[in-house]
Amino acid sequence: MVKQAMSGSADSHGHCAMRGACGTKGWFGQQLPCPYDGPALEPETDEFRSLLVSVCGTSYADGPVCCTSEQVQTLQISLSQAESIISPCPACRNNFHSFFCSFTCSPNQADFLNVTATQTSGSGQIAVKSVDFHVTEQFGQGFYDSCKDTKFGASNGYAMDFIGGGAKNYSAFLKYMGDEKDLGSPFQINYPRHPPPEKIAFDPLPRNCFDADLGSRCACVDCPSTCPVLPYVPPPGTEPTCQIGSISCLSFILILAYGLASAAFIAGYLIEGFIRHRREKTYERVALSGDAPPGNASSPGSHSRALVGASSLAQYLDGEDSTGGLSESHHLGRGASLLDPIETLQPRQYRLSTFLRRSFYRLGASCANHPWLTFCLVFSLVALLNIGWRQFEIETDPVRLWVSPSSESKLQKESFDDHFGPFYRTEQIFVTPATYMGDTEHIATYDFVDEPVLSWDRLKWWFQIEEDIRALRSEPNGYALSDVCFKPAGPQGACVVQSLAAWFDHSLDGYNASTWTNRIQSCASQPSNCLPDFQQPLTPQYVLGGVPRVPGSESKNWLDARALIVTYVVSDSLDSATRHKAEEWERTLRVYLQQLAEESPEVAMSDVTFSTGISLGEELNKSTNTDIKIVVLSYVVMFIYVSLTLGNGEVGPEEEGIWSSLKTWAINFPRVFSRRDTISSSASFDTPRPPRILPRLPRRLFIGSKFTLGLFGIVLVIISVSSSVGLFSFLGVKVTLIIAEVIPFLVLAVGVDNVFILVHELDRQNMVHGPNASPTGPGVGFPTPLSPTSPTRRSPFDSMRDGSIETESMPLHLSPEERVARTLAKMGPSILLSSLSETVAFALGALVPMPAVRNFALYAAGSVLLNAVLQVTVFISALTLDLRRLESGRVDCFPCVMIPSRIALLDAPPSPSLGRIARFIRRTYAPYLMHGPVKGAVLIIFGGIFVASMISIQHIELGLDRRLALPSESYLIPYFNAVDAYFDVGPPVYFVSQDLNATSLGGQRSLCGRFTTCDEGSVANVLEAERNRTESSFISQPTASWIDDFLKWLDPTLETCCRVRKNDPSVFCSSRDSDRLCRPCFQDRTPSWNITLYGMPEGSEFMSYLTQWLQSPTDEECPLGGKAAYGDAVSLATDDSGVQASHFRTFHSPLKTEGDFINAFAAAHRIADDISTKTGTQVFPYSLFYVFYEQYAHIIATTQEVLGLGLASVLLVTALLLGSWRTGTIVTGVVALTVVNVMGVMGVWGISLNAISLVNLVISLGIAVEFCSHVARAFMGAGVGLPVDHPAGQKERDERMWSALVDVGPSVLSGITFTKLIGISVLALTRSRLLEIYYFRMWLTLILSGALHGLMLLPVILSLAGGPGYALEDADEEWMSNAIRRHDYEYTPFLADDASDNSDL
Repeated sequence: MVKQAMSGSADSHGHCAMRGACGTKGWFGQQLPCPYDGPALEPETDEFRSLLVSVCGTSYADGPVCCTSEQVQTLQISLSQAESIISPCPACRNNFHSFFCSFTCSPNQADFLNVTATQTSGSGQIAVKSVDFHVTEQFGQGFYDSCKDTKFGASNGYAMDFIGGGAKNYSAFLKYMGDEKDLGSPFQINYPRHPPPEKIAFDPLPRNCFDADLGSRCACVDCPSTCPVLPYVPPPGTEPTCQIGSISCLSFILILAYGLASAAFIAGYLIEGFIRHRREKTYERVALSGDAPPGNASSPGSHSRALVGASSLAQYLDGEDSTGGLSESHHLGRGASLLDPIETLQPRQYRLSTFLRRSFYRLGASCANHPWLTFCLVFSLVALLNIGWRQFEIETDPVRLWVSPSSESKLQKESFDDHFGPFYRTEQIFVTPATYMGDTEHIATYDFVDEPVLSWDRLKWWFQIEEDIRALRSEPNGYALSDVCFKPAGPQGACVVQSLAAWFDHSLDGYNASTWTNRIQSCASQPSNCLPDFQQPLTPQYVLGGVPRVPGSESKNWLDARALIVTYVVSDSLDSATRHKAEEWERTLRVYLQQLAEESPEVAMSDVTFSTGISLGEELNKSTNTDIKIVVLSYVVMFIYVSLTLGNGEVGPEEEGIWSSLKTWAINFPRVFSRRDTISSSASFDTPRPPRILPRLPRRLFIGSKFTLGLFGIVLVIISVSSSVGLFSFLGVKVTLIIAEVIPFLVLAVGVDNVFILVHELDRQNMVHGPNASPTGPGVGFPTPLSPTSPTRRSPFDSMRDGSIETESMPLHLSPEERVARTLAKMGPSILLSSLSETVAFALGALVPMPAVRNFALYAAGSVLLNAVLQVTVFISALTLDLRRLESGRVDCFPCVMIPSRIALLDAPPSPSLGRIARFIRRTYAPYLMHGPVKGAVLIIFGGIFVASMISIQHIELGLDRRLALPSESYLIPYFNAVDAYFDVGPPVYFVSQDLNATSLGGQRSLCGRFTTCDEGSVANVLEAERNRTESSFISQPTASWIDDFLKWLDPTLETCCRVRKNDPSVFCSSRDSDRLCRPCFQDRTPSWNITLYGMPEGSEFMSYLTQWLQSPTDEECPLGGKAAYGDAVSLATDDSGVQASHFRTFHSPLKTEGDFINAFAAAHRIADDISTKTGTQVFPYSLFYVFYEQYAHIIATTQEVLGLGLASVLLVTALLLGSWRTGTIVTGVVALTVVNVMGVMGVWGISLNAISLVNLVISLGIAVEFCSHVARAFMGAGVGLPVDHPAGQKERDERMWSALVDVGPSVLSGITFTKLIGISVLALTRSRLLEIYYFRMWLTLILSGALHGLMLLPVILSLAGGPGYALEDADEEWMSNAIRRHDYEYTPFLADDASDNSDL
């Protein structure tokens, strides 16, 4: 190439522009060349020629040159400094040598070089000050291209960062090499683009890294053009999906199907109405003509007022009288129907239902008759369960909380820690310009000021802060930074502190307000010239953030950086003592930085945000402590509401309500002060009640209240949770914070609903069989029935109707114990259905390996089951005691106080009446919901909700923003904001190779990437190929390949690296040993060191060299030394006989969102699996965040598994206990629709899918079961067993559904819906974003969705397609109907005929 450069010379001996050395610029520094306008000269000695050939190659084996021996020696030293950086790529190395050898020694030097200025050196000689070096674009571009991708693994960077200042094009590359600098060129070298006419540009043919010859071709690691083409992997989010326009195919199909179904439904309804209308007109014409017999029940136009269910009385009527009796069947209330007795089937019996009712009757009778014994037995068992609290533990370790013990990432983390030690602890600080002074509201938003952070005053202030941090001493043991920091060079080395101050050697001495900027620009452009005390290059993106680009250029203006970034690296250890030492110092640092953050805006006009190694754990616990107050307040409000609502008493017609009493008192109060005679005369005739000084409150306010009973029900919820905690603590299952916050909510929802159902059913029993239920007809007495298990006594579940009983019959007067037993007999199976469904569903959730979900499932299942047991035992006993108190006239909460009954002259005994909710459901809601058009509208609306939810589910994101888990005032929130805004470095990622024999040639080929015989699918080659497609791999930095740098360290051309004693090659030389005593390790070795790996050490020889390399310092003398860069990259066997494991370090691209972290995790595992397949060895990736993000690789499948198993258990339990697979399927489907609706709202309301939302989805399933199970049970227990295809089947189902809504609707609505809504409204006050999003939003959604689906959609579907019911559970339906009507209970039966829509309900 030199001869090609000489082709333009006019003189055969060539001409020079400079030659020789003329002294240095000052006392120290490199030699300056002398200007020389003369011919090239032959080397003076053979030694000179040999030196020239060894440095510049065989092109200089003969002929004159324009340099001296002294210049070549200086050139050799300069080239050797770059040798370890550029030598991995032969093309770059040879171009680099050719370029500077031609510049220094080419005999045609004057053709392309022109001295433009001279100067006087320190020795008084005239020396060159600046030159113009004319280089063609072809060579400049080729030179740059051959070096731009060459890697320097020790720094995870590029050779161009060191030899070209990170240049992005050849012009910047040449300019950087030509700029005068202390550690670069001693004079200025300019590179004009266009040479003058008398000059010929330097234009040799550059070597390319992809050339075939070994003197040029570079490995894939350093030359992407030689890399194999990897199969295309689309970036996350760009995978091909089925799209129709802007929506997915699934969304399109759902919308189309919904539209067609809705249109078909509406059209069918209109057509059916039209046909029915025409048929009715036809029947009317036939009836008018006299062809049809009167009273033809088959006519659809005959609007009989009869009800479905008259067949239940058919066996007591005979002959035509029975048919005639049906004309007045509406007097029979619920249970009568216009049906021919001959065609009517007997009520269907379900043996399991009968068995359960009888069993619960026995249990209820036992608990009611022996309440105190029940208390003793049950609470003794509870006390035993609570003994487990002695082993109570709270799990706060995030790894053990969110990661399964068998998790792949957890096992890999443990393997990494065992082999290489735990990852470092980082203390990171961001310094930015202060926000507006005095504007605390603006500061609270954590906005950042868009102005440069660097200034001389701020720099001086911060350097002093770093001195203070170095001087910090922890309490009580007085540890300093030097005691806990990470020291890559060993215990006597320097701490790793990545700070701008490291470029200044932590001191501004020698700098002033004019010169500090030059230092920053120099160090930012060439970090290798500003090595910090820990001797590893510190690139500017680690210490400066938010750096804008120079307009019109790809380079950055580092002086305009918006943030200073300071990172202290602290050692971590598996040893608890070492870790506690670090934590103690971190606490001291945290206190100091908190105080600094408060003072810095005023002192230095700067904002300081930071994080320490202990910060996240402390702030998460602080968040929990803050949240607990809100959660407890929410529970207290719900407790008060339940106690007051449950104990509001019954409103009797003989008494005014509270507000009416107060109104009457207020009206009459002025009369108190009138004359006595006036009062006497007026009180008798003008006022209904004499005036009083104090209002006369209704007696029921004191007697009918059930505040104590409601409070007792709440206490049972607490006891069930406490007992569950005791039981599972004894079994070794730790409590999590999710359990502490969520389980009481869940158990309260289930338990309160059951309490309301039992209390309301007891009220109904009191209405029928209580002391106020007296006859209006002939006095016919009935003995009180005993236990249904008695073989000689009549069962209360057997029908009490017989032919001798008139419609106006006497009610049964039952004892309180009997009424309570009947209450449990009726509602016990319903409680069993809901509790068993939820318990099994939650228990199946324990199959999920994630501890947070598994522990929640276990505690939830145990709490729900224990709460159900307590409710059907001790609560029944408490219910009996409360009923005795009520009937004895004792005051609630003060049972020792009795209030006598007031005398009232009434035509009939007083009886309780319905509350507002029950009256609304009975009169308005239930009848209206059973209308045909309303049913259709409900199906269409909920079908639309389902379609919208399915579309929205496709937009649910995965992840949990860590900022949400922190208190709103946490100092970590602005820190995380600063990381997102300013830190452009991704987290490190390690690819760990195990079970590979690195001492063999085959193992080395599976790892290496810089040698010609390295496997194409080796670890280093695959990682480099993946780095070239960052958008898919999320890998942005070159890989630190220990095997390549180790084998390169053996290269004898690097004379200052691997050295051994000349007189004893088995002894290695240290950096302090003299060159005359040592020689390169592979000097004179046969075969010599080469890039084919042939002859490289293997076996014990390999381990001998490797052990020495890992102890060799990484410094300027030998940047390839392994101690600092790779000291923890290789795990050796205990006897140093082999390599157990090794890692290859690289970096992810900057990860800003949860999606980025999840995709980076997935990409790294894809790459590791690919490498494992190609190498046949085990390779896994590890990064600090992987262990937390593995859940998202499986969370969708986990969600499907948990919810699927839960729904399957619900189907099995409901179908079994309800006695109908059809009804069980409907209930399960509605529960599934509820969960789908909740998930749909998640997509709209910005709620991501993670472990917390997964737990809430499981809760959604449980609460949906609670909403649906009681309604379904009441529906199945209210029927007469008509087959589905019976002509009156639809009417019968409507009647059953109406009855079910009236029976349990008020309890479900007030027991769950209103209680939870009140409690959730308190959560709206929280300042925690986590509580707001994952508790307030999700719980509000699931309560509203559960109420709508359970009380609206389920009744409609059951009324249309519910399974056949079985015998009525009430033992005296006829009597209840008559009693209700006689005592103005305002009961009007739901008329199940064609005219029912217009009936007066």
